[in-house]
Amino acid sequence: MFQPSQQQQIKTQLSTVCEGVVSQQLLPTADGKGRIAAIELMFATPAIKNLIREGKTYQIPNMIQTGVKSGMKTMDQDLMELYKNGKITKDMALSRCTDQEFMTRMIGGVNYNGYYNR
Repeated sequence: MFQPSQQQQIKTQLSTVCEGVVSQQLLPTADGKGRIAAIELMFATPAIKNLIREGKTYQIPNMIQTGVKSGMKTMDQDLMELYKNGKITKDMALSRCTDQEFMTRMIGGVNYNGYYNR
């Protein structure tokens, strides 16, 4: 997208001005009577900004997943929460997730820390 000679400058600028990112999917509810938003939320913490600056954006999803205490959440985490609360169906969660292996494990009772859900 950008010339190779400009890429580092663009990464630095983006890491400086980024405050956060919100992504959402509007999904049909489990009862079929409405819609509900599944949301991914990332705050531009110093660690996230550093990943952007260093071009290690592939590590951002892991940083979001571990940033739950600061209010961040991945799309898959929100889809799982919506499914567990009966807001969306299992099929909807699986069809809209980014990591089907993760979602299948979560639905099967193993959480993202490797422990069984109760």
